Amino acid sequence: MATDQALRGLDSLELEPATPRADSGRIARKAWAALWPKLLAIALVLAIWELVTLSGWKKLVFKGPGPVFSDLWHQAVHGNLWSVIGATLQSAVVGYALALVIGTVIGVLVARIPPLRAAVGSIITGLQTMPSIAWVPFAIIIFGENSSAILFVVILGAAPSIANGLITGVDYTPPLLLRAGRTMGLRGFALYRYLILPASLPAYVAGMKQGWAFAWRSLMAGELVVQIIGQFSIGQQLSVDQQNLDFAGATSTIIVILVIGIVVDTLFAKADLTIRRRRGLLDAAPATNSGSGNAREMLGTLLWFRRSGT
Repeated sequence: MATDQALRGLDSLELEPATPRADSGRIARKAWAALWPKLLAIALVLAIWELVTLSGWKKLVFKGPGPVFSDLWHQAVHGNLWSVIGATLQSAVVGYALALVIGTVIGVLVARIPPLRAAVGSIITGLQTMPSIAWVPFAIIIFGENSSAILFVVILGAAPSIANGLITGVDYTPPLLLRAGRTMGLRGFALYRYLILPASLPAYVAGMKQGWAFAWRSLMAGELVVQIIGQFSIGQQLSVDQQNLDFAGATSTIIVILVIGIVVDTLFAKADLTIRRRRGLLDAAPATNSGSGNAREMLGTLLWFRRSGT
């Protein structure tokens, strides 16, 4: 039978082709290909920085890379750099986790309840566009100068982006897929658990990534303004450097903020790459059982339609 032969032929796709054993040279070349653009960008920034220093511009306060990295090393070895990083990261993790829960719940409710979307959909976007620093006085009035005020600012900065990312993902779920899910008996929570949320995952992860960026900015704004007794953070360290006109110290702190942001962005980029690879959206992705299985299911469906005369 033509159909059975086609499916048997497609079954052969389940067998992964033999892949050559990974050798150290190929891994090193791949690592270097990913690393050298970053190293080149760092070298260009340092070169421009050094040229500005040599030009004598603002020579009384502007310091070159040497003094700045020397100050950073001193803070890491003899100062309180690691303690302030720990305090800030603790606030970032707690605030972002709360924003993730709140944003996800709001996103699901707004995406699937039309009256609620008509009422608050534009408000969520408006909250997303508000500068984080605008919430700091409001938070201090309500909570006082403590960690609750900072967490409040972080949540309001991140939750709208997460909610909008999920709403966008749900909106782009194909109606045909929804009808197919309902035909298979998916209703209520099961429909979201097994169909809608997996289908909206790429947009949701993009919203989470943007939410982290807003959360990190909001946290820095809150720590710069809110001075908590007994807790020294990165933002407070930057504020002290400003008051002391310490350019080297301030620049060192900014480098720390930048590095943390880059590390977290890299983690989100890895998650996005994994999602795209599993969904077959990468040209160079190796063949996998799941990918060939999906191809078999799709071709089987097409052959069934053809056989049934539709």
